Amino acid sequence: MASLISTVTLSNILLVVLLFSSAANAQLSANFYANSCPNLQTIVRNAMTRAVNRETRIGASILRLFFHDCFVNGCDASILLDDTATFTGEKNAAPNRNSARGFEVIDTIKTNVEAACNATVSCADILALAARDGVVLLGGPSWQVPLGRRDARTASQSAANSQIPSPFANLPALISSFSAKGLNARDLTALSGGHTIGLARCTTFRGRIYNDTNIDANFAANRRANCPASGGDNNLAPLDIQTPGTFDNNYYRNLVAQRGLLHSDQELFNGGSTDALVRTYSNNPATFSADFTAAMVRMGNISPLTGTSGEIRRNCRVLN
Repeated sequence: MASLISTVTLSNILLVVLLFSSAANAQLSANFYANSCPNLQTIVRNAMTRAVNRETRIGASILRLFFHDCFVNGCDASILLDDTATFTGEKNAAPNRNSARGFEVIDTIKTNVEAACNATVSCADILALAARDGVVLLGGPSWQVPLGRRDARTASQSAANSQIPSPFANLPALISSFSAKGLNARDLTALSGGHTIGLARCTTFRGRIYNDTNIDANFAANRRANCPASGGDNNLAPLDIQTPGTFDNNYYRNLVAQRGLLHSDQELFNGGSTDALVRTYSNNPATFSADFTAAMVRMGNISPLTGTSGEIRRNCRVLN
């Protein structure tokens, strides 16, 4: 009898745990604002269309903002908070200082959303939608964005410095960084394909073009022309030398040809465990698109604030 009671009790506990787990996962939903802000996705898409038409690069910048947001204490819009006399945010952390951009676009979207649905939609969800739309507007795949995140009341410059993967990292370090966020090596390889769009600063790839040996000689010479051994830190180069303004699978073709711009890029194809997947993506854009969209959803699910946690910021730059 005692054994039976113990078994029943254990079963009940497991059931409760499973129910709570399911509830937590179900709190994000693509239809979260269907009634409270039915035109949300149109508002975001229209603003992103105008922004990308003004500057193609902004699609990549917004995608990077979302990535850097999610990797620091979850997808909670903490990266959008400005520093103040009494508050230190993430914008001046090493991975973001002088490189994170697109904040004004998010401000514009937030203003438009507030006009339609006051105090309803989080900055975290706006950023998630804007990242998706930037990819689509540059020719990439679309996906349903789970919604219902709330905005953080805090930020962590130290976490941004330590948890955002480095452009100088080797493959084991990259796999470890992603694993710490619940993402696997396939997610790492697929999400790195976001580097099919956008630009990088000389300071992030100088070591690669002057010191690495697993690099195409002509590619290195071309990049050195605009990135001297010293100085010119903010000089820019395309992450994808072939089609920097189009979201496609040329990033992986570059890696196979040893033309990855960042050291961390080329690590994905350097005799390691991700080589075969890089080759697959280089030959099969549909497989890349499917894996990229699935990985974006998984990344967007990193530690969201839901329910009554956090807040719905009125201004994405400051706490209410």
